Amino acid sequence: MNATVPGALRAAPSFHADPAAAYIAANSFDKPTLVISRDRVAAQYDALHKGLGEAHIHYAVKANPAPEIIRLLVNKGSGFDAASRAEIELCLSQGAKPENISFGNTIKRASDIAFAHSAGVTLFAADSEAELDKIAAHAPGARVYLRLIVENSMADWPLSRKFGCAGSALPALLNHAVAVGLVPFGLSFHVGSQTRKAEFWNPVLDQVAPLWHAARADGHDLQLLNLGGGFPAFYGEDIEGPRAYAAAVMRAVKARFGDVPHVMAEPGRGLVAEAGHIAAEVMLVSRKSADDLHRWVYLDIGRFSGLAETEGEAIRYQIVTPHDGEETGPCVLAGPSCDSADILYEKRPIHLPLALRDGDKVMIRACGAYTSSYSSVGFNGFPPLDVIVL
Repeated sequence: MNATVPGALRAAPSFHADPAAAYIAANSFDKPTLVISRDRVAAQYDALHKGLGEAHIHYAVKANPAPEIIRLLVNKGSGFDAASRAEIELCLSQGAKPENISFGNTIKRASDIAFAHSAGVTLFAADSEAELDKIAAHAPGARVYLRLIVENSMADWPLSRKFGCAGSALPALLNHAVAVGLVPFGLSFHVGSQTRKAEFWNPVLDQVAPLWHAARADGHDLQLLNLGGGFPAFYGEDIEGPRAYAAAVMRAVKARFGDVPHVMAEPGRGLVAEAGHIAAEVMLVSRKSADDLHRWVYLDIGRFSGLAETEGEAIRYQIVTPHDGEETGPCVLAGPSCDSADILYEKRPIHLPLALRDGDKVMIRACGAYTSSYSSVGFNGFPPLDVIVL
């Protein structure tokens, strides 16, 4: 079966090489279910690890917090980017060493900082004086990396200005970290989620590199460059393989930063997205009027039960149906809830087979990232996303 989104430039993996797809094809489900393959996650980790070279992977736990995946990555030697006490506790429960966990959220509760410090976590993110003061009070002597706002993102989903400081604020923040007894250990940034081409990193790296060199010239012995995430998954538009992509990013980093003692990367989507697919069902196919050009296709899963990344139609999931290969037409795709915002694709309709009917079982590809973690607890009475880890 092939994906039905027009313009796919790379064939999706065959069922033979895709354990999650094979499992969905061989089983039936009475509610939306994410099936994810540990073997596929492991293969993706290995490819990224080889491409990144000496850079250390810190998996972004928020992408998919399944304990089985965390345990797999612990055994692989991965570090972890945690955003909360609960994520730190999850990583520790699966065998991660505290020194391999960074508290990467720049907005932290004071008591959670104290917990992380007491658990042995020594690396914290910050982007303001107030956050540095909290860390100094509750994790005295900790190492901190300062997150920067970056512009000119060419990602499919550029990140907002919620996180990071302006480059002009960096010197004062570095000096403040020293003044309150912290160790300014490095800098971090994020190119934006789903940065499909390695060359798209270049404008962002060009912004960060002068700030790095200026900070070191000012006497700050920065040791860590945290590249954040942005590593892409295949949603129908061509992307480079993970090893080649990561290697290209590292060449660009080397050219601008020189020999950095420690480079960290925080892939989330790039590690787990393609390893998992969602088994779903068509609930209704209808038209709003006799002359409506677009059908409305309603699934039993929507934005509030796992597909939040369709916000702004940024992530374009591929849908596999029992009628693939037959004539298609444009559809508005929506979820099942009684909320008018629960529409997945409308501005740019998705093409699906004309034969599609209610009751048809479908598979949504590359859903291993940001689906189970975004799934609400039974909004509108619809069940949260089930997860099966193979």
